[in-house]
Amino acid sequence: MVFIQILLDGLLLGGVYAVIALGFSLVWGIMNIINISHGAFVMLGAYATYWITTRSGIDPFVALPITMAVMFMAGALVQRYIINYVVRAPASMTVTLTFGIQLLIVNLALGAWTANFRSITVPYAGARFFLGPFLFPYTRFFIFLIAFLLTAVMHLFITRTKTGAAIRATRMDLESAKLNGVNIRRIYIITFAVGAALAGAAGGMIAITYPISPMMGFSYLAISFIISVLGGLGSMAGPLIGGLIFGLIEALSSFLIGTGYKDIVAFTLLVVILLIRPSGILGREYY
Repeated sequence: MVFIQILLDGLLLGGVYAVIALGFSLVWGIMNIINISHGAFVMLGAYATYWITTRSGIDPFVALPITMAVMFMAGALVQRYIINYVVRAPASMTVTLTFGIQLLIVNLALGAWTANFRSITVPYAGARFFLGPFLFPYTRFFIFLIAFLLTAVMHLFITRTKTGAAIRATRMDLESAKLNGVNIRRIYIITFAVGAALAGAAGGMIAITYPISPMMGFSYLAISFIISVLGGLGSMAGPLIGGLIFGLIEALSSFLIGTGYKDIVAFTLLVVILLIRPSGILGREYY
């Protein structure tokens, strides 16, 4: 019974991880950019939710759409005025640039908000419900549902809208997309902005359940990378599946060998995946 409860806790945690990796995987898959600044956008999303909640008094779950809108605009500006100039450059240049953006944002955050931890306190923070013999915290359960909802919305956006079709075309064949009238610059701005909005949503959900600080983004960046490799690029379901599996593995490793070894298990998993199936569980299929 305890073992099953641990598995359920791992799945709930995996929902958060899935949202963290969703935006990272989107930008990587469409623009072929390993966005090192993704962790900084997660951190900014966490602080945006924190400040919106503490200043206005509204529920942090209600604040998530506002956070996503703010981060969408921030991502569009970063792409339009910074990333756009090196978007087709070698990978080493884009990695270096996004790493610089990460450091800049983190240091600005440290100067503005200090390194002190902050947390959002909600009346239902400790509320739980039972489903049979199993225990579910309300906050983590809601976050798990939001993870599925965001994944479904992104799938519909990519597969059922005109902009989504343009994004798929850009991913499949850049030159053919240009010849068919797709505005590549606009598509890249939208893709990066959506990735930033998803990072903001993930940060907001993290702020609801964990203390936050300007340095938090680095660890979540590593998680995003591992989950993207695990799930495989080219599908909206990839980050969801990868996140759920990663959450399960982290929960099991923490229970069996201790929390101090969970990072070792995570990076060992990354190495094994790269050796056995570099394309990830779902492979590198198109949307």
